[in-house]
Amino acid sequence: MLVIGQDGQQLGVMKTRTAVKIAQEEYSLDLFCVNPNGKPPVCKMMDYGKYRFDKQKKEREQKRNQKAVELKEIRMSPVIGEHDLQVRVKQAIGFLQNGDRIKVSIRYRGRQLAHIDVGEKVLEKFLSYVEEYATIERAPALEGRFLTVFLAAKKK
Repeated sequence: MLVIGQDGQQLGVMKTRTAVKIAQEEYSLDLFCVNPNGKPPVCKMMDYGKYRFDKQKKEREQKRNQKAVELKEIRMSPVIGEHDLQVRVKQAIGFLQNGDRIKVSIRYRGRQLAHIDVGEKVLEKFLSYVEEYATIERAPALEGRFLTVFLAAKKK
């Protein structure tokens, strides 16, 4: 196997037992196989505990910098007033600017189910207000008593 020292210089091709012995006795290091499928296999002398610690530290840092996208829900009624609709639009724009996804639902009650077109018009109006901030992820669909549409923030 080809052995590489801790500072990156090649120590040459040697047997596994010899390489392990040199790593432990002379340098107090571990022998870590970097490329086991190579011809010959490549191993490096390193402090494996420190290597693992640094790797875990990088993973924690990446996880901390990751933003989780949340799904926010906005509920409306087919007979919503204009001002209330504007309030929902402002909420939706705020959520979209934070990068969240939105589920917009219109809930039908009682005989309102006989007039689904009223809710569809409200939903179209809502979508026209937020169209510059959002893209439709899933088209409007009637599921039971709810007319729902999923929106995602537009990429900048």
